[in-house]
Amino acid sequence: MKQTLAALALVLAAAVQAQPSFPVRIDVDASQAVGELKPIWRFFGADEPNVATMKDGRKLMQRLGELRPGSVYFRTHNLLNTGDGTAAFKWGSTNAYTEDAQGRPVYDWTVVDRIIDSYLQRGVRPYLQIGFMPQALSSAPAGTPYQHSWRPGFGYQLIAAAWNAPPKDYAKWQELVYQWVRHCVARWGRDEVKTWYFEVWNEPNLPPYWSGTQAEFNQLHDHAMAGVRRALPEARVGGPDVASHGGAFMDAFLQHVVSGKNHATGEIGTPTDFLSFHAKGSPRFVDGHVRMGMAVQLKDIATGFQKIAAVPELKGKPIVIGENDPEGCAACPGPQNAYRNGTMYSSYTAASYKRIWQLAARHGVNLEGALTWAFTFEDQPWFAGYRQLATNGVDLPVLQVFRMYAKLGATQLRAESSGEVPLDELLTQGVQGRPDVGVLATRTGDGKVAVMVWHYHDDDVAGPDAAVSLQLSGLGSNRSRAVTQWRVDKTHANAFTAWQAMGSPQAPNEKQYVQLEAASVMSPTALPALAVSGGTAAIDFSLPRQGVTLLVIE
Repeated sequence: MKQTLAALALVLAAAVQAQPSFPVRIDVDASQAVGELKPIWRFFGADEPNVATMKDGRKLMQRLGELRPGSVYFRTHNLLNTGDGTAAFKWGSTNAYTEDAQGRPVYDWTVVDRIIDSYLQRGVRPYLQIGFMPQALSSAPAGTPYQHSWRPGFGYQLIAAAWNAPPKDYAKWQELVYQWVRHCVARWGRDEVKTWYFEVWNEPNLPPYWSGTQAEFNQLHDHAMAGVRRALPEARVGGPDVASHGGAFMDAFLQHVVSGKNHATGEIGTPTDFLSFHAKGSPRFVDGHVRMGMAVQLKDIATGFQKIAAVPELKGKPIVIGENDPEGCAACPGPQNAYRNGTMYSSYTAASYKRIWQLAARHGVNLEGALTWAFTFEDQPWFAGYRQLATNGVDLPVLQVFRMYAKLGATQLRAESSGEVPLDELLTQGVQGRPDVGVLATRTGDGKVAVMVWHYHDDDVAGPDAAVSLQLSGLGSNRSRAVTQWRVDKTHANAFTAWQAMGSPQAPNEKQYVQLEAASVMSPTALPALAVSGGTAAIDFSLPRQGVTLLVIE
């Protein structure tokens, strides 16, 4: 049966390849700037903090730092959890806070320092999530297990345990935060720590993450922020990193930080330097293939922007979408999540980020970051299907899209594509009719023109290539220009297809490992010199479905 299905797949793939490509015209005017393109892509995160100190975690953290040293940020859960520092799915611990027999606090920063050192040594800075509740401070009923026993395949609600409870003593909670930030300033210096982001908890509007009430969360937040600012008055503080746009919970939080009585200080309002919420898509398994749900994610973002923009005191505050992903659980299996290893994930990422920039402009908000909640799962099977950026130390195609973003400039240029799905159509229908062949063009700081093009569809099925005609104008003097191309598709920068071609070995030998690493690399290709006449030029190229390419014109 399997052989029959494989043969059928080959026949279908050959039939698709035989389809004629469809034409797409892209126009880029290098002389027309349309505004700043903020590097919102430079934020990442994961549930499991201790992985950052492990072999593959260190390797990947280095690669993230190399994207833009000193400007990449990493967020993680579980930094204050009680435990021995052993990593597990959706779990981690540092044992930062315990109490002696008399109930007096005992602080131990050894493990959490090692985690933050792993970031900083590799050019990455903390987006520091203050949480979760140490066992000695948890108000959970006696007998409640502290560490959950969740594993892939279990119901998500089973992550709940005593770590998600309010503190027994808010004064001790505030003092813990104060002592932690005070220690960070002493260890890494005031100038370093004031570049970090500080926020409290994760998705407090969802029962698995917070067993308290809205009022109790506001109290938790106020006391934590007071502790941060007592140790470092100029610290960058915010939140609340709610699930989705947060609904009524977010509305109440925004009103509290603006006009509510501060639980820690008694004053009106809570210091707020940035605001954060989450946005997730909703893939499904339909007729034997994955169908992505980008429209769901973008609608969440639009509503989150609307909520913040509706509060005059907060409209200009920086926003970080603290988790920004195609779906909601990086460690969860399922056929609907089969997009993760290959080019569906990379093309989705390319297509979605442009729309996030567009939504920020439409709503007039100050978007500073859109955080990809994906890292790596240490010592797991190869290409196990988790949402991650690398497997066993080998980069996945999606990571190459962030390398492309790192090559873009800060000045966005006018660019139009005849194949790009309009934003409003995507918000209502997704990309389920014609494919989305979109474009993003910038001018770099050294005067180069960088043009990123993708070929995306919500349905993970084969389709014809796009025959792209890139028309460039505003290039200036009549002289030839060097052009460099980077590509991510089924045959470029794709260790997954290389692994499949090997026979999908679960224990690659040394030679195979080297081959997989080589297959994952996004290598530049020098195209023929571009002849410029009257400030214009043209480049024709083919872009396969789920392909992403970057062209840089000198």
